[in-house]
Amino acid sequence: MLKGFRDFMMRGNVIDMAVGVVIGAAFTGVVTGFVSAFLTPLVGVVVGAAGDFSTYKFSVGGVTFPYGQFLNVLIAFFMTAAVLYFCVVLPVTKATARYLPKKPKVVKRPCPECLTEIPQAARRCSACTAHVEPIVVVAQW
Repeated sequence: MLKGFRDFMMRGNVIDMAVGVVIGAAFTGVVTGFVSAFLTPLVGVVVGAAGDFSTYKFSVGGVTFPYGQFLNVLIAFFMTAAVLYFCVVLPVTKATARYLPKKPKVVKRPCPECLTEIPQAARRCSACTAHVEPIVVVAQW
């Protein structure tokens, strides 16, 4: 029983996921701190408030609706999403496209026996192991 648990815990994907969760939690703190320290006050300067909308509220029929707290959370959410996109997602996507170029697409054809897609230059089907004649493409000049 413990051997199975040990094997489960030592799988690469479990360890990778655990490290990702811990790094994600730490990164969340960094982004939240950046948004609350710099971006939320900047929004306050733009709209003429102090950057804290928590005191905004309205009353209807004796019931108070503190919508300012919701505005603070909503602004923080959109700013966090923008920071993550422009500071993490976009640079990583560009770096991936630059340093890990996509492999050229292999032209495929159906196997005459089982209709599985196989490369044009294949001599044997990987699914049914049938012998197939490779298609030779002659370049015309």
